[in-house]
Amino acid sequence: MPQPTVVSYARTYPVPVEQAFDSVLSMPLEQMFSRRHGPIPAVRGTVPDQPTWDTVGNSRTIRLADGGSLHEELTRVDRPRAFGYTLDDIHGPMKPLASHIEGLFTFEADGAGTRISWSWALYPKSLLSRPLLPVFGRIWQGSARKAFDNIGTALPTG
Repeated sequence: MPQPTVVSYARTYPVPVEQAFDSVLSMPLEQMFSRRHGPIPAVRGTVPDQPTWDTVGNSRTIRLADGGSLHEELTRVDRPRAFGYTLDDIHGPMKPLASHIEGLFTFEADGAGTRISWSWALYPKSLLSRPLLPVFGRIWQGSARKAFDNIGTALPTG
């Protein structure tokens, strides 16, 4: 298997670790990824829209604003430290870039708050797409920043 390109983003919020974990894991994707960033579209919803998203093996299809879609499967739930997932069956502009993506959110105490880190390991679709993944990764950083803005707005305060 080819080596992935790994990208990550992190931010600290003034909430307890358990609260941050529970809020991010249960946050609707269309709320977290409500805005397009360059070629990365907003999320319009998920199918099935499961009432809970907290068990390894849960899966759903993510519908994107540009008509694309991705299959997501929850691969790790280690409350309150981390949760991970795999994205595959990619349709839309990312299809020629990545065969699959392994995502991971981690949560750790940071002073009086929680440091949330998010990473993607992008596995190239082909030898031709491999050199494009670092460029995509730089664009992904802007999308991650917008997602973390939305997380900050949605986290309970006080």
